[in-house]
Amino acid sequence: MVERESVKNKYFETVGRRKESTATVRLFEGKGDITVNGKPIEQYFPLESDVAYYTEPFKVTGTEGKFHATAKVSGGGTSGQLGAVVLGFARALVKVDEEFRKTLREAGLLTRDPREKERKKYFLRKARKRPQYSKR
Repeated sequence: MVERESVKNKYFETVGRRKESTATVRLFEGKGDITVNGKPIEQYFPLESDVAYYTEPFKVTGTEGKFHATAKVSGGGTSGQLGAVVLGFARALVKVDEEFRKTLREAGLLTRDPREKERKKYFLRKARKRPQYSKR
């Protein structure tokens, strides 16, 4: 097995999940660049509300610009992928310093959102939508 603990490439790896999405996040000491699936995060999640959401773990802990991160995301849509990446960032920051756990927990960033899509039932159009009932 290859040892990956060289001083130059030391990183903290975590997994974040949301809906059907899974994100593997690696956090490095560095200049603050973040890439998702090989693209800059500003290009992958371009909305202003998205920018505020994925920078929140770093703002809460006061580590803006101190870490370089890469994320590999698969499955789901953009909102699920964003939630998975943010959870991955928060878990990685806890691995960096255990003191961050309390502040991230208070901000609600360490809680895995359990909501999943409900399965479709037979005789129904969707999970709960029924055909229209006609009395006559």
